[in-house]
Amino acid sequence: MLEVLRSTDPTVIAFASALLTGEDIEVFEMDVHMSVLEGSIGVLPRRLMVRKSDAFRARAVLSDNNLPVTDAG
Repeated sequence: MLEVLRSTDPTVIAFASALLTGEDIEVFEMDVHMSVLEGSIGVLPRRLMVRKSDAFRARAVLSDNNLPVTDAG
C-alpha cells in the first residue's frame, strides 16, 4: 500500500476517503487511534493508503479536487 494523503484535518480525510471510494478505489486510513496518545489535540497527521496499482489514479482524483497529495515514493 502507498500513502496518497497526509493531514491533521479530519474533514479533509473524510472528503478524500469519500472521493476515492466513489471512484472505486479502496482506501485504508492509518493513525486513526493516535488521538489516544496525543490527547485529542490533532497534531499527529492521519494517512490515507491505497493499493499500489491504484495510487496514480488516487493521486489524480485528489489533485483534481485541490486536496494535498503525498508525493510518489
